[in-house]
Amino acid sequence: MAQSFSEEILEKQELESQNLQDQVDSILKQLENKNVQNDEQLAILEVQNTKLKHRLAILKKAIVEESKKGQEKRKSDQESDDDQLLLSPRELLTNSFIRAVSKAYPEVPSSVVTLTPTSNPKFGDYQCNAAMPICQQLKAAGKQVNPRVIAQNILNELSASEVTEKVEIAGAGFINVWLNKSFVCNQLSSLLLNDAKPPPPKKKLKIVVDYSSPNVAKEMHVGHLRSTIIGDSISNLLEYMGHDVLRLNHIGDWGTQFGMLIAHLQDMFPNYRTESPSVGNLQRFYKESKIRFDTDEEFKKRAKESVVKLQKKVPDYIQAWKLICDASRKEFQKIYDRLDIIKLVERGESFYQERMLELVNDLTEKNLLEDDDGRKILWGEEKKEGEIPFTIVKSDGGFTYDTSDLSAFKQRIVEEKGDWIIYVVDEGQSTHFQCLVNCARKCGIYDPEKVRMDFVGFGVVLGEDKKKFKTRSGDTVRLANLLDEGVRRATEKLEEKNRHTVLTEEELNATAEALAYGCIKYADLSHNRNHVYVFSFDKMLDDKGNTAIYLLYAYTRIKSISRTAKLDIEVLKKACREKGLTLDHEKEWKLAKVLLQFNDVLQRITKDLNMHRLCEFLYEVAVTFSEFYDNCYCIERDAKGNVTKVHVDRIILCEVTALIMKKCFEILGIRTVSRM
Repeated sequence: MAQSFSEEILEKQELESQNLQDQVDSILKQLENKNVQNDEQLAILEVQNTKLKHRLAILKKAIVEESKKGQEKRKSDQESDDDQLLLSPRELLTNSFIRAVSKAYPEVPSSVVTLTPTSNPKFGDYQCNAAMPICQQLKAAGKQVNPRVIAQNILNELSASEVTEKVEIAGAGFINVWLNKSFVCNQLSSLLLNDAKPPPPKKKLKIVVDYSSPNVAKEMHVGHLRSTIIGDSISNLLEYMGHDVLRLNHIGDWGTQFGMLIAHLQDMFPNYRTESPSVGNLQRFYKESKIRFDTDEEFKKRAKESVVKLQKKVPDYIQAWKLICDASRKEFQKIYDRLDIIKLVERGESFYQERMLELVNDLTEKNLLEDDDGRKILWGEEKKEGEIPFTIVKSDGGFTYDTSDLSAFKQRIVEEKGDWIIYVVDEGQSTHFQCLVNCARKCGIYDPEKVRMDFVGFGVVLGEDKKKFKTRSGDTVRLANLLDEGVRRATEKLEEKNRHTVLTEEELNATAEALAYGCIKYADLSHNRNHVYVFSFDKMLDDKGNTAIYLLYAYTRIKSISRTAKLDIEVLKKACREKGLTLDHEKEWKLAKVLLQFNDVLQRITKDLNMHRLCEFLYEVAVTFSEFYDNCYCIERDAKGNVTKVHVDRIILCEVTALIMKKCFEILGIRTVSRM
């Protein structure tokens, strides 16, 4: 094996070191034997000895440093080799071009390197346009260089790769890249053989995702839908990518409202110590208690006394509170079960009560709290005009949402050892969470260099009238009612297509639920979460276009192909190992390239947490598969409909497509069905 440049340097340095050591030893031997003619010669030898020792020390230090560099490079090369077995073509190519640009133009940042899939096969499979921005940067520095020359210089530094078949310069300086077919075939085979497992993360992170967060004593409504769906899909994605994910449900289960509610129940529901009203009645009682609190001073006084007794954990009050929480929890769980929301750990505001006391004491000791008309406030890292402080202690001595959120943030970083904290809440709370970040930095809880924090905001849901989604009477839409309506409409859709004559009653019900909940989830996730979106069952249940029903139908059709061919997964895996894929038809090649973008899409989502990108990819897979299936026979039949030939390599491509689609559905939290 040929030596690397650093290994050659190390060998030369070690040889020079040995020569210097021999010279030092020779001088020391002369001095010890007093083999010198006079004092002048002795002085000369001593000076030479000192110089040689100094040079020897410098050289030995250089050898150690060069050796370390060699070890680190070998380790890096090994890690790089491991990564290359798993990375997508786009990422491998991007890394290769970054290295080439850094050699050709070391003064240029790597951010200029981007690779995009080409829309026209005659321009290859990917295109790198780095030459143009490099030209602009050099021009700004007073250097006039033609983009084609820049592109050629990049190509001169581009290492040979198993990923590429050929690389060419076109037009003004575009670099077109053709993928190596053997590489693509091997990658697709690997996807099937390894069940599309993602590459292991370079560092496994502890990630805390805060989502859903309904309020006790209130029914879940459509406003909770987006947080629950988006938060669950983000958690699924990060878990799939190999991270340790803690899903937290920060429910509203503590505060003044419970004092009001218990005081009202004492008058309206005498059995409050032994049983709780239904959540629907609790919500009605809560509204009534709020009116009394705002208009009746005597009741307001009694409500505040109830809060104090609750905080002091007086048995009757704690028991009433627990019953209310339990009743609410059961109703929440019914919704979560219907939507397949699992692993969601409840951490209500009550969980942080003791931690809030500790936080206030800590902030007081650090002199970070300011008095403001009796309340204690905390400013962020820098006081800016228009900035809002956190109210840590109210004038009556009580705590606020600010206090509990800051305590929760601290608990997740300090106790849970979170590397990444994600909040999935509506966009209207963006100011509050910016204040949270600023205050957490001020008091030393949060260091963005050590912990990543993301505010995943989302827009409101609109009705088809483009106004905030409400019932005809103007009330907030109950989530349970919305799901019921979805199942009813999905059942009607299936019956319109006479599926009730083919499916059993059990299959029909299961399919209707999968379609209804899948369509509701997909309609939400397929929109950019930062925007508002119009809720429309008619559009959701359309079997054409980018909808869940179209995608689920496409998936069941693909799965049926293998069943028709009577080839199970193990047979296909064996064929994959022994013969592999060919991808000779242009539509086979097009589908293969789309499938290999799966990891690119997932990596991009981990950067911006926009789940609509996965929906766009899933739809592109389905559409591209349809093109492939329309142009490439997978199973050939005679005039009587009997199977005469099965194209096993194309069945393998079908199975890989189904596998990727299945993984997408799992991440999005959408159930699949075997028949539709």
